[in-house]
Amino acid sequence: MDISGPIYYLLIVWAVVTGVFLLLLVWRTLLTSHEGDQIFLDPSQDHMAREQREVVAKIMKLSKPITTTGITAGTLLLVIAGMWIYQGLKNF
Repeated sequence: MDISGPIYYLLIVWAVVTGVFLLLLVWRTLLTSHEGDQIFLDPSQDHMAREQREVVAKIMKLSKPITTTGITAGTLLLVIAGMWIYQGLKNF
């Protein structure tokens, strides 16, 4: 079966969305590796606490885009599979 028409374009969109999703996951993993579980700081190390809060804030900001792109990639994959099966049955 030839992949052309709408399925081809949906595959391109799916590849882009999945690529963004994977990049966001990698970025979150890199940020998480810089996050400490517990830090015991004295007042002279306030800058470390501030950096830690900034890392946690960045990680929290990434959660919605990661969820959105993941759901979008999964939905697109299901739509593509459904269209592919439909075309296969129609041509059968």
